[in-house]
Amino acid sequence: MKPSIPKGTRDFSATEVANRNYIFSTIRTAFESFGFQPIETPSFENSATLMGKYGEEGDRLIFKILNSGDYLSKVDAQLLIDKERNALTSKISEKALRYDLTVPFARYVVQHQNEITFPFKRYQIQPVWRADRPQKGRFREFYQCDADVVGSTSLVQEVEFVQLYDVVFSKLNLLGTTIKINNRKILSGIAEVIGAKDKLIDFTVALDKLDKIGKEGVISEMVSKGITTEAIQKVQPLFQFSGSNTDKLNDLETMLQASEEGLKGVEELRFLVDSISVLGLQTAILEVDVTLARGLNYYTGAIYEVSAPKEVTMGSIGGGGRYDDLTGVFGLKDVSGVGISFGLDRIYLVMEELGLFGAVALPKPKVVFLNFEKDTNIIKMKALQTLRENGIKSELYPDFGLSNKQQKKQWKYATIRGIEFVVSSVENNQFVLKNMATGEQVICSLKELINKVR
Repeated sequence: MKPSIPKGTRDFSATEVANRNYIFSTIRTAFESFGFQPIETPSFENSATLMGKYGEEGDRLIFKILNSGDYLSKVDAQLLIDKERNALTSKISEKALRYDLTVPFARYVVQHQNEITFPFKRYQIQPVWRADRPQKGRFREFYQCDADVVGSTSLVQEVEFVQLYDVVFSKLNLLGTTIKINNRKILSGIAEVIGAKDKLIDFTVALDKLDKIGKEGVISEMVSKGITTEAIQKVQPLFQFSGSNTDKLNDLETMLQASEEGLKGVEELRFLVDSISVLGLQTAILEVDVTLARGLNYYTGAIYEVSAPKEVTMGSIGGGGRYDDLTGVFGLKDVSGVGISFGLDRIYLVMEELGLFGAVALPKPKVVFLNFEKDTNIIKMKALQTLRENGIKSELYPDFGLSNKQQKKQWKYATIRGIEFVVSSVENNQFVLKNMATGEQVICSLKELINKVR
């Protein structure tokens, strides 16, 4: 059988891992500079924790884990005959791989509420899984890098998240990223004024697909979900909103005069826009996008989505928003939260396409001991121990070789890996040390070797 990996997953070479770690490090440093602290949660959760939090589409994309042992033994035979998917799944699967980091974080907050100081600022960098159709920039296993604040309703946090995006993408030299913003209250207000409040979820899910299926596709989906022709006609101006962020907010204010909730959303969004206008951004562009909805049902206020520079065709590379009562589903009421996520894997693809990765310094030893004399290996290993105790990365070539061919192989190993110093032989506790960059070769004691290598 030819070895393979599941679709939507990937292996990573040493260079790719080093590049990814560079992105991780940049994001982690920015998180901590804004006062966030790290946590981790399990790769899988109880199904009840995840199901019902992401809408119907999200629930379908959650990877379920079959119960251990004979998982069919307790299933009623009639269920198997009827093929009732939801009823059957609940009997044979009680756990699932996490779909994102936000819902597990909400569960964490509730479970550890007596140990947490609020407002609680956490960051989390871990993989998530979605049973999606693999395509460019869309994987079944991928990393999210999340930062959230819970226990505060302050709009200042929402401003800081725009700044955090700007800082990270500026550090990564991803110039010209666009931070799109909207507010869920505005979308609720629009649904209210067009007479489709009872279809809010269908309305927002369809609207969120505008950049993927276009205006006609969105209208077609709204019709299929039972949104009236009259309501769709009223929503048409959204597709033509233009001008500055202030212009768009003024137009929204006019459109939403009859909706108190909608006007509240405009007010919140205006605070965010005005604050950033004063504070400024390094390289990112802030854009009010009135069609931005994001399909997740738990958002209640600000919504963020980050687009890559225009030179690259890629879906969003970040997103997030405010959720006023996500912890409420786990029994902790009135704990407001807001957070954002960086899509590591898409960011990597964008940076790779733009040629933003320089020459990567892969992890490697500073010095390697070649293996031409078996009887000196213990001396070499003792020397290695001392070198490592002194913080010098070092290794012994493991395979003994005395012939010319075997010796050339060892020298080639040191050359290909770019190792700076090579110890070729040892005699009377004296080491033959070669500087591979200059070609200089000296005979020295271990103490002298340490000083030279440093």
